[in-house]
Amino acid sequence: MVTFLIALFALIAGFFIYSKIVDNFFKPTDKPTPAITKKDGVDFVPLPTWKVFMIQLLNIAGLGPIFGALGGAIWGPTVYIWIVLGTIFAGGVHDYLSGMISMREGGKSMSEIVGKYLGGAALTVMRIFLTGLMVLVGTVFTVGPAGLLQMMTGMPLTTLIVMILAYYFLATLLPIDKIIGRLYPIFGICFIFMALGIMFGMLSDGSAMPEMQLANLHPKELPIWPLMFVTVACGAVSGFHSTQSPIMARCVTNEHLARPIFYGAMVAEGIIALIWAAAGITFFHGTAGLNEVLSANGPGAVVYKICEGFMGSGLGMVLAMIGVIACPITSGDTSLRSARLILSDWFNLAQDKLPKRLVLSVPIIICAGLITQFDYSTVWRYFAWSNQTVATIVLWTGAVYMSQKMQGKAFLVALVPAIFMTAVTMTYILVAPEGFQLHSAFCTIAGIVIAALFTARFRQTQNISTRPRLA
Repeated sequence: MVTFLIALFALIAGFFIYSKIVDNFFKPTDKPTPAITKKDGVDFVPLPTWKVFMIQLLNIAGLGPIFGALGGAIWGPTVYIWIVLGTIFAGGVHDYLSGMISMREGGKSMSEIVGKYLGGAALTVMRIFLTGLMVLVGTVFTVGPAGLLQMMTGMPLTTLIVMILAYYFLATLLPIDKIIGRLYPIFGICFIFMALGIMFGMLSDGSAMPEMQLANLHPKELPIWPLMFVTVACGAVSGFHSTQSPIMARCVTNEHLARPIFYGAMVAEGIIALIWAAAGITFFHGTAGLNEVLSANGPGAVVYKICEGFMGSGLGMVLAMIGVIACPITSGDTSLRSARLILSDWFNLAQDKLPKRLVLSVPIIICAGLITQFDYSTVWRYFAWSNQTVATIVLWTGAVYMSQKMQGKAFLVALVPAIFMTAVTMTYILVAPEGFQLHSAFCTIAGIVIAALFTARFRQTQNISTRPRLA
Protein backbone atom coordinates (compact mmCIF):
# COMPACT_ATOMS: atom_id res chain seq x y z
CA MET A 1 0.00 0.00 0.00
CA VAL A 2 2.86 2.38 0.84
CA THR A 3 4.38 2.11 -2.65
CA PHE A 4 1.02 2.71 -4.30
CA LEU A 5 0.32 5.81 -2.21
CA ILE A 6 3.81 7.21 -2.92
CA ALA A 7 3.26 6.70 -6.66
CA LEU A 8 -0.15 8.38 -6.42
CA PHE A 9 1.34 11.37 -4.59
CA ALA A 10 4.19 11.57 -7.14
CA LEU A 11 1.72 11.83 -10.03
CA ILE A 12 -0.21 14.65 -8.35
CA ALA A 13 2.94 16.51 -7.31
CA GLY A 14 4.41 16.05 -10.79
CA PHE A 15 1.46 17.84 -12.32
CA PHE A 16 1.75 20.88 -10.05
CA ILE A 17 5.53 21.15 -10.44
CA TYR A 18 6.65 19.86 -13.84
CA SER A 19 3.62 20.91 -15.89
CA LYS A 20 4.19 24.47 -14.64
CA ILE A 21 7.78 24.33 -15.91
CA VAL A 22 6.63 23.19 -19.35
CA ASP A 23 3.86 25.80 -19.41
CA ASN A 24 6.34 28.55 -18.55
CA PHE A 25 8.40 27.67 -21.63
CA PHE A 26 5.35 28.20 -23.85
CA LYS A 27 4.25 31.43 -22.18
CA PRO A 28 0.47 31.24 -22.85
CA THR A 29 -1.10 34.44 -24.14
CA ASP A 30 -4.60 35.93 -24.19
CA LYS A 31 -4.76 36.01 -27.99
CA PRO A 32 -7.99 34.62 -29.50
CA THR A 33 -7.81 30.86 -30.01
CA PRO A 34 -9.02 28.93 -33.10
CA ALA A 35 -12.26 28.20 -31.24
CA ILE A 36 -13.00 31.91 -31.54
CA THR A 37 -11.30 32.90 -34.80
CA LYS A 38 -12.48 29.86 -36.82
CA LYS A 39 -15.80 29.13 -35.17
CA ASP A 40 -17.90 27.00 -37.56
CA GLY A 41 -20.46 25.29 -35.33
CA VAL A 42 -19.14 21.81 -36.23
CA ASP A 43 -15.53 21.27 -35.12
CA PHE A 44 -14.46 24.77 -34.04
CA VAL A 45 -16.90 25.25 -31.17
CA PRO A 46 -16.11 27.22 -27.95
CA LEU A 47 -16.96 25.01 -24.97
CA PRO A 48 -16.82 25.52 -21.18
CA THR A 49 -13.49 24.56 -19.60
CA TRP A 50 -14.94 21.77 -17.43
CA LYS A 51 -16.59 20.21 -20.46
CA VAL A 52 -13.42 20.42 -22.58
CA PHE A 53 -11.45 18.73 -19.78
CA MET A 54 -14.05 15.99 -19.40
CA ILE A 55 -14.16 15.33 -23.16
CA GLN A 56 -10.35 15.31 -23.37
CA LEU A 57 -10.10 12.86 -20.46
CA LEU A 58 -12.70 10.52 -21.88
CA ASN A 59 -11.18 10.84 -25.36
CA ILE A 60 -7.75 9.65 -24.21
CA ALA A 61 -8.79 7.22 -21.46
CA GLY A 62 -9.96 4.27 -23.52
CA LEU A 63 -9.10 0.66 -22.79
CA GLY A 64 -5.40 1.55 -22.74
CA PRO A 65 -5.06 2.65 -19.09
CA ILE A 66 -7.16 -0.37 -18.05
CA PHE A 67 -6.19 -3.28 -20.32
CA GLY A 68 -2.67 -1.92 -20.86
CA ALA A 69 -2.10 -1.35 -17.13
CA LEU A 70 -3.31 -4.87 -16.31
CA GLY A 71 -0.97 -6.26 -18.96
CA GLY A 72 1.92 -4.22 -17.58
CA ALA A 73 1.15 -5.31 -14.01
CA ILE A 74 2.21 -8.86 -14.93
CA TRP A 75 5.80 -7.61 -14.52
CA GLY A 76 4.96 -6.58 -10.95
CA PRO A 77 4.91 -3.27 -9.05
CA THR A 78 7.90 -2.15 -11.15
CA VAL A 79 5.23 -0.93 -13.56
CA TYR A 80 4.48 1.90 -11.09
CA ILE A 81 7.81 3.51 -12.00
CA TRP A 82 6.99 3.61 -15.70
CA ILE A 83 3.46 4.89 -15.10
CA VAL A 84 4.71 7.75 -12.89
CA LEU A 85 7.80 8.80 -14.85
CA GLY A 86 6.15 8.19 -18.22
CA THR A 87 3.09 10.25 -17.32
CA ILE A 88 4.97 13.23 -15.89
CA PHE A 89 7.99 13.48 -18.20
CA ALA A 90 6.67 11.97 -21.46
CA GLY A 91 2.88 11.61 -21.62
CA GLY A 92 1.98 14.94 -20.03
CA VAL A 93 4.55 16.78 -22.16
CA HIS A 94 3.35 14.97 -25.29
CA ASP A 95 -0.33 15.80 -24.70
CA TYR A 96 0.36 19.41 -23.73
CA LEU A 97 2.60 19.98 -26.76
CA SER A 98 0.12 18.45 -29.22
CA GLY A 99 -2.72 20.57 -27.84
CA MET A 100 -0.79 23.82 -27.46
CA ILE A 101 1.01 23.61 -30.80
CA SER A 102 -2.29 22.82 -32.53
CA MET A 103 -3.81 25.98 -31.04
CA ARG A 104 -0.80 28.02 -32.13
CA GLU A 105 -1.11 26.51 -35.63
CA GLY A 106 -4.80 27.34 -36.06
CA GLY A 107 -6.23 24.02 -34.84
CA LYS A 108 -4.40 21.86 -37.39
CA SER A 109 -4.32 18.08 -37.11
CA MET A 110 -1.10 16.54 -35.84
CA SER A 111 -0.17 15.12 -39.23
CA GLU A 112 -0.09 18.62 -40.74
CA ILE A 113 2.00 19.94 -37.84
CA VAL A 114 4.49 17.06 -38.19
CA GLY A 115 4.78 17.81 -41.90
CA LYS A 116 5.49 21.47 -41.28
CA TYR A 117 8.31 20.85 -38.78
CA LEU A 118 9.75 17.51 -39.93
CA GLY A 119 9.28 17.81 -43.69
CA GLY A 120 7.17 16.52 -46.58
CA ALA A 121 8.15 12.87 -46.23
CA ALA A 122 7.12 12.90 -42.56
CA LEU A 123 3.83 14.55 -43.54
CA THR A 124 2.93 11.75 -45.96
CA VAL A 125 3.95 9.05 -43.50
CA MET A 126 1.98 10.61 -40.65
CA ARG A 127 -1.14 11.14 -42.74
CA ILE A 128 -1.21 7.47 -43.67
CA PHE A 129 0.00 6.25 -40.28
CA LEU A 130 -2.41 8.34 -38.24
CA THR A 131 -5.44 7.56 -40.38
CA GLY A 132 -4.65 3.86 -40.05
CA LEU A 133 -4.06 4.18 -36.30
CA MET A 134 -7.37 5.97 -35.81
CA VAL A 135 -9.26 3.19 -37.57
CA LEU A 136 -7.35 0.60 -35.50
CA VAL A 137 -8.29 2.48 -32.32
CA GLY A 138 -11.91 2.61 -33.43
CA THR A 139 -11.78 -1.14 -34.00
CA VAL A 140 -10.08 -1.98 -30.70
CA PHE A 141 -12.52 0.29 -28.86
CA THR A 142 -15.46 -1.40 -30.55
CA VAL A 143 -14.66 -5.05 -29.89
CA GLY A 144 -13.44 -4.44 -26.31
CA PRO A 145 -16.59 -2.75 -24.93
CA ALA A 146 -18.81 -5.07 -26.99
CA GLY A 147 -17.24 -8.02 -25.18
CA LEU A 148 -17.82 -6.40 -21.79
CA LEU A 149 -21.44 -5.59 -22.68
CA GLN A 150 -21.95 -9.18 -23.77
CA MET A 151 -20.88 -10.34 -20.28
CA MET A 152 -23.42 -7.98 -18.69
CA THR A 153 -26.37 -8.44 -21.05
CA GLY A 154 -25.93 -11.77 -22.84
CA MET A 155 -26.68 -10.09 -26.19
CA PRO A 156 -24.95 -11.44 -29.35
CA LEU A 157 -21.49 -9.93 -29.88
CA THR A 158 -22.17 -9.05 -33.54
CA THR A 159 -25.31 -7.10 -32.59
CA LEU A 160 -23.41 -5.10 -29.99
CA ILE A 161 -20.60 -4.32 -32.42
CA VAL A 162 -23.10 -3.01 -34.98
CA MET A 163 -24.81 -0.87 -32.32
CA ILE A 164 -21.51 0.66 -31.18
CA LEU A 165 -20.42 1.35 -34.77
CA ALA A 166 -23.77 3.04 -35.43
CA TYR A 167 -23.14 5.36 -32.48
CA TYR A 168 -19.59 6.01 -33.73
CA PHE A 169 -20.98 6.97 -37.13
CA LEU A 170 -23.26 9.60 -35.61
CA ALA A 171 -20.53 10.92 -33.30
CA THR A 172 -18.14 11.16 -36.26
CA LEU A 173 -20.67 12.93 -38.45
CA LEU A 174 -22.52 15.39 -36.21
CA PRO A 175 -21.23 18.65 -34.65
CA ILE A 176 -19.14 18.02 -31.55
CA ASP A 177 -21.60 19.66 -29.16
CA LYS A 178 -24.61 17.59 -30.32
CA ILE A 179 -23.70 14.10 -29.03
CA ILE A 180 -20.19 14.16 -27.56
CA GLY A 181 -20.72 17.40 -25.64
CA ARG A 182 -24.00 16.15 -24.13
CA LEU A 183 -23.26 12.51 -23.31
CA TYR A 184 -19.73 12.87 -21.97
CA PRO A 185 -20.67 14.51 -18.65
CA ILE A 186 -22.87 11.48 -17.87
CA PHE A 187 -20.17 9.03 -18.92
CA GLY A 188 -17.65 11.09 -16.99
CA ILE A 189 -19.52 10.71 -13.70
CA CYS A 190 -19.59 6.92 -14.11
CA PHE A 191 -15.96 6.91 -15.19
CA ILE A 192 -14.71 8.88 -12.19
CA PHE A 193 -16.92 6.82 -9.87
CA MET A 194 -15.40 3.65 -11.31
CA ALA A 195 -11.79 4.72 -10.71
CA LEU A 196 -12.40 6.03 -7.21
CA GLY A 197 -14.58 3.05 -6.32
CA ILE A 198 -11.92 0.54 -7.33
CA MET A 199 -9.24 2.46 -5.42
CA PHE A 200 -11.17 2.86 -2.18
CA GLY A 201 -12.45 -0.71 -2.38
CA MET A 202 -8.90 -1.97 -2.79
CA LEU A 203 -7.53 0.17 0.06
CA SER A 204 -10.33 -0.61 2.50
CA ASP A 205 -10.95 -4.35 2.13
CA GLY A 206 -7.71 -5.36 3.85
CA SER A 207 -6.09 -6.96 0.79
CA ALA A 208 -2.30 -7.25 0.92
CA MET A 209 -0.99 -4.89 -1.77
CA PRO A 210 2.42 -5.93 -3.13
CA GLU A 211 5.13 -3.37 -2.49
CA MET A 212 7.76 -2.11 -4.91
CA GLN A 213 10.70 -4.34 -5.72
CA LEU A 214 13.07 -3.85 -8.62
CA ALA A 215 12.60 -7.35 -9.96
CA ASN A 216 11.02 -8.92 -13.00
CA LEU A 217 8.04 -10.85 -11.62
CA HIS A 218 6.61 -11.90 -15.00
CA PRO A 219 5.61 -15.59 -14.70
CA LYS A 220 7.05 -16.32 -18.14
CA GLU A 221 10.12 -14.16 -17.45
CA LEU A 222 9.50 -11.95 -20.47
CA PRO A 223 11.92 -8.99 -20.41
CA ILE A 224 10.79 -5.67 -18.98
CA TRP A 225 12.71 -3.85 -21.72
CA PRO A 226 11.15 -2.98 -24.08
CA LEU A 227 7.93 -5.01 -23.71
CA MET A 228 6.47 -3.32 -20.63
CA PHE A 229 7.07 0.15 -22.09
CA VAL A 230 4.89 -0.67 -25.09
CA THR A 231 2.30 -2.70 -23.18
CA VAL A 232 1.57 0.27 -20.90
CA ALA A 233 1.03 3.05 -23.40
CA CYS A 234 -2.08 5.09 -22.64
CA GLY A 235 -1.23 5.19 -18.93
CA ALA A 236 2.26 6.58 -19.55
CA VAL A 237 2.64 8.06 -23.04
CA SER A 238 0.38 7.52 -26.05
CA GLY A 239 0.51 8.80 -29.61
CA PHE A 240 -3.24 8.39 -29.86
CA HIS A 241 -3.57 11.37 -27.52
CA SER A 242 -1.92 13.64 -30.09
CA THR A 243 -4.85 12.97 -32.41
CA GLN A 244 -7.34 13.90 -29.69
CA SER A 245 -5.69 17.05 -28.36
CA PRO A 246 -6.19 18.97 -31.66
CA ILE A 247 -9.92 18.13 -31.48
CA MET A 248 -10.13 19.92 -28.15
CA ALA A 249 -7.67 22.61 -29.28
CA ARG A 250 -10.51 23.70 -31.57
CA CYS A 251 -12.77 24.17 -28.54
CA VAL A 252 -10.44 25.79 -25.94
CA THR A 253 -11.18 29.49 -25.44
CA ASN A 254 -7.88 30.58 -23.83
CA GLU A 255 -4.29 29.33 -24.03
CA HIS A 256 -3.94 29.51 -20.24
CA LEU A 257 -6.38 26.58 -20.05
CA ALA A 258 -4.06 24.24 -21.96
CA ARG A 259 -2.13 23.14 -18.88
CA PRO A 260 -5.09 21.91 -16.78
CA ILE A 261 -6.88 20.47 -19.81
CA PHE A 262 -4.14 18.64 -21.72
CA TYR A 263 -1.49 17.98 -19.07
CA GLY A 264 -4.12 17.55 -16.37
CA ALA A 265 -6.12 14.97 -18.30
CA MET A 266 -2.95 12.94 -18.93
CA VAL A 267 -2.09 12.90 -15.23
CA ALA A 268 -5.66 11.82 -14.45
CA GLU A 269 -5.22 8.96 -16.90
CA GLY A 270 -1.91 8.03 -15.26
CA ILE A 271 -3.74 7.80 -11.93
CA ILE A 272 -6.33 5.50 -13.52
CA ALA A 273 -3.60 3.27 -14.94
CA LEU A 274 -1.90 3.16 -11.54
CA ILE A 275 -5.15 2.12 -9.86
CA TRP A 276 -5.79 -0.71 -12.33
CA ALA A 277 -2.21 -1.97 -12.24
CA ALA A 278 -2.38 -2.12 -8.44
CA ALA A 279 -5.84 -3.68 -8.50
CA GLY A 280 -4.70 -6.43 -10.86
CA ILE A 281 -1.79 -7.70 -8.76
CA THR A 282 -3.69 -7.13 -5.49
CA PHE A 283 -6.97 -8.84 -6.36
CA PHE A 284 -5.29 -11.88 -7.93
CA HIS A 285 -2.62 -12.09 -5.19
CA GLY A 286 0.39 -11.48 -7.41
CA THR A 287 1.48 -11.61 -11.02
CA ALA A 288 1.04 -15.38 -11.47
CA GLY A 289 -2.65 -15.25 -10.59
CA LEU A 290 -3.24 -12.19 -12.76
CA ASN A 291 -1.44 -13.75 -15.73
CA GLU A 292 -3.39 -17.00 -15.36
CA VAL A 293 -6.77 -15.27 -15.58
CA LEU A 294 -5.64 -12.94 -18.37
CA SER A 295 -4.37 -15.87 -20.42
CA ALA A 296 -7.43 -18.03 -19.81
CA ASN A 297 -10.27 -15.51 -19.96
CA GLY A 298 -8.90 -12.26 -21.41
CA PRO A 299 -8.75 -8.73 -19.95
CA GLY A 300 -12.53 -8.25 -20.08
CA ALA A 301 -13.05 -11.04 -17.57
CA VAL A 302 -10.30 -9.63 -15.36
CA VAL A 303 -12.01 -6.23 -15.31
CA TYR A 304 -15.36 -7.83 -14.49
CA LYS A 305 -13.92 -9.86 -11.61
CA ILE A 306 -12.07 -6.87 -10.13
CA CYS A 307 -15.17 -4.64 -10.30
CA GLU A 308 -17.30 -7.32 -8.69
CA GLY A 309 -14.68 -8.09 -6.05
CA PHE A 310 -13.97 -4.51 -4.96
CA MET A 311 -17.38 -2.94 -5.67
CA GLY A 312 -19.77 -5.79 -4.87
CA SER A 313 -22.48 -7.19 -7.13
CA GLY A 314 -24.98 -4.35 -6.68
CA LEU A 315 -25.35 -0.84 -8.07
CA GLY A 316 -21.72 0.03 -7.43
CA MET A 317 -20.51 -2.79 -9.65
CA VAL A 318 -22.95 -1.82 -12.41
CA LEU A 319 -21.78 1.79 -12.32
CA ALA A 320 -18.15 0.64 -12.33
CA MET A 321 -18.72 -1.49 -15.42
CA ILE A 322 -20.52 1.39 -17.14
CA GLY A 323 -17.47 3.51 -16.41
CA VAL A 324 -15.17 0.86 -17.87
CA ILE A 325 -17.35 0.50 -20.96
CA ALA A 326 -17.66 4.29 -21.34
CA CYS A 327 -13.85 4.63 -21.48
CA PRO A 328 -13.32 2.85 -24.81
CA ILE A 329 -16.55 4.05 -26.39
CA THR A 330 -15.72 7.68 -25.66
CA SER A 331 -12.29 7.16 -27.24
CA GLY A 332 -13.52 5.11 -30.18
CA ASP A 333 -16.00 7.74 -31.35
CA THR A 334 -13.47 10.58 -31.28
CA SER A 335 -10.76 8.42 -32.88
CA LEU A 336 -12.95 7.99 -35.95
CA ARG A 337 -13.87 11.67 -35.78
CA SER A 338 -10.15 12.42 -35.72
CA ALA A 339 -9.67 10.23 -38.81
CA ARG A 340 -12.24 12.40 -40.58
CA LEU A 341 -10.42 15.58 -39.55
CA ILE A 342 -7.04 14.21 -40.67
CA LEU A 343 -8.46 13.32 -44.07
CA SER A 344 -10.24 16.68 -44.37
CA ASP A 345 -6.94 18.50 -43.69
CA TRP A 346 -5.14 16.15 -46.10
CA PHE A 347 -7.52 16.78 -49.01
CA ASN A 348 -8.42 20.33 -47.96
CA LEU A 349 -12.08 19.37 -47.80
CA ALA A 350 -14.19 21.74 -45.70
CA GLN A 351 -16.44 19.98 -43.18
CA ASP A 352 -19.12 22.58 -42.61
CA LYS A 353 -21.64 20.79 -44.87
CA LEU A 354 -23.17 17.37 -44.10
CA PRO A 355 -22.54 15.80 -47.56
CA LYS A 356 -18.81 16.58 -47.29
CA ARG A 357 -18.68 14.91 -43.87
CA LEU A 358 -20.53 11.88 -45.25
CA VAL A 359 -17.95 11.45 -48.02
CA LEU A 360 -15.27 10.81 -45.38
CA SER A 361 -17.32 9.27 -42.55
CA VAL A 362 -18.90 6.39 -44.48
CA PRO A 363 -15.62 4.80 -45.70
CA ILE A 364 -14.08 5.20 -42.24
CA ILE A 365 -16.92 3.32 -40.54
CA ILE A 366 -16.87 0.59 -43.20
CA CYS A 367 -13.11 0.05 -42.70
CA ALA A 368 -13.53 -0.11 -38.91
CA GLY A 369 -16.32 -2.64 -39.28
CA LEU A 370 -14.21 -4.88 -41.54
CA ILE A 371 -11.23 -4.84 -39.16
CA THR A 372 -13.43 -6.01 -36.27
CA GLN A 373 -13.44 -9.41 -37.98
CA PHE A 374 -9.68 -9.87 -37.38
CA ASP A 375 -8.19 -11.47 -34.26
CA TYR A 376 -8.49 -8.96 -31.41
CA SER A 377 -5.15 -9.74 -29.74
CA THR A 378 -3.27 -9.27 -33.03
CA VAL A 379 -4.97 -5.94 -33.72
CA TRP A 380 -4.17 -4.82 -30.16
CA ARG A 381 -0.43 -5.59 -30.49
CA TYR A 382 -0.11 -3.64 -33.72
CA PHE A 383 -2.15 -0.84 -32.20
CA ALA A 384 0.17 -0.70 -29.15
CA TRP A 385 3.37 -0.41 -31.22
CA SER A 386 1.82 2.03 -33.71
CA ASN A 387 0.61 4.09 -30.77
CA GLN A 388 4.06 4.44 -29.25
CA THR A 389 5.65 5.13 -32.62
CA VAL A 390 3.28 8.04 -33.20
CA ALA A 391 4.10 9.37 -29.72
CA THR A 392 7.80 9.23 -30.61
CA ILE A 393 7.28 11.20 -33.83
CA VAL A 394 5.17 13.81 -32.04
CA LEU A 395 7.80 14.25 -29.32
CA TRP A 396 10.48 14.82 -32.00
CA THR A 397 8.15 17.34 -33.64
CA GLY A 398 7.74 19.09 -30.29
CA ALA A 399 11.50 19.21 -29.82
CA VAL A 400 11.98 20.80 -33.25
CA TYR A 401 9.15 23.26 -32.65
CA MET A 402 10.56 24.34 -29.28
CA SER A 403 14.10 24.64 -30.63
CA GLN A 404 12.83 27.01 -33.34
CA LYS A 405 10.33 29.01 -31.33
CA MET A 406 11.87 29.20 -27.86
CA GLN A 407 15.16 30.28 -26.38
CA GLY A 408 17.64 28.31 -24.31
CA LYS A 409 17.27 24.61 -23.62
CA ALA A 410 13.47 24.52 -23.54
CA PHE A 411 13.49 21.83 -26.24
CA LEU A 412 14.98 19.34 -23.77
CA VAL A 413 11.57 18.70 -22.19
CA ALA A 414 10.53 17.09 -25.48
CA LEU A 415 13.93 15.87 -26.69
CA VAL A 416 14.73 13.60 -23.73
CA PRO A 417 11.49 11.57 -23.90
CA ALA A 418 11.77 11.53 -27.72
CA ILE A 419 15.18 9.87 -27.50
CA PHE A 420 13.95 7.36 -24.92
CA MET A 421 10.82 6.43 -26.89
CA THR A 422 12.85 6.05 -30.10
CA ALA A 423 14.97 3.42 -28.35
CA VAL A 424 11.81 1.72 -27.00
CA THR A 425 9.90 1.54 -30.28
CA MET A 426 12.87 0.55 -32.44
CA THR A 427 13.96 -2.17 -30.02
CA TYR A 428 10.41 -3.48 -29.76
CA ILE A 429 9.72 -3.84 -33.47
CA LEU A 430 13.07 -5.59 -33.96
CA VAL A 431 12.51 -8.12 -31.16
CA ALA A 432 8.72 -8.60 -30.99
CA PRO A 433 6.84 -11.63 -32.44
CA GLU A 434 4.86 -9.27 -34.68
CA GLY A 435 8.15 -7.62 -35.73
CA PHE A 436 11.46 -9.02 -36.95
CA GLN A 437 12.03 -11.47 -34.03
CA LEU A 438 15.77 -10.78 -33.79
CA HIS A 439 18.07 -11.50 -30.83
CA SER A 440 17.18 -9.31 -27.84
CA ALA A 441 20.73 -8.10 -27.09
CA PHE A 442 21.27 -7.05 -30.71
CA CYS A 443 17.88 -5.31 -30.76
CA THR A 444 18.66 -3.32 -27.62
CA ILE A 445 21.97 -2.11 -29.05
CA ALA A 446 20.34 -1.34 -32.40
CA GLY A 447 17.56 0.63 -30.69
CA ILE A 448 20.07 2.74 -28.76
CA VAL A 449 22.15 3.35 -31.90
CA ILE A 450 19.07 4.45 -33.87
CA ALA A 451 18.08 6.81 -31.05
CA ALA A 452 21.61 8.26 -31.09
CA LEU A 453 21.45 8.79 -34.86
CA PHE A 454 18.12 10.60 -34.53
CA THR A 455 19.64 12.79 -31.82
CA ALA A 456 22.64 13.62 -33.99
CA ARG A 457 20.32 14.52 -36.85
CA PHE A 458 18.28 16.76 -34.55
CA ARG A 459 21.40 18.57 -33.38
CA GLN A 460 22.53 19.03 -36.96
CA THR A 461 19.15 20.46 -37.97
CA GLN A 462 19.18 22.73 -34.93
CA ASN A 463 22.61 24.08 -35.80
CA ILE A 464 21.51 24.77 -39.37
CA SER A 465 18.32 26.54 -38.29
CA THR A 466 20.15 28.79 -35.81
CA ARG A 467 23.15 29.57 -38.05
CA PRO A 468 23.28 33.29 -39.02
CA ARG A 469 22.33 33.89 -42.63
CA LEU A 470 24.50 35.97 -44.95
CA ALA A 471 22.84 39.02 -46.44
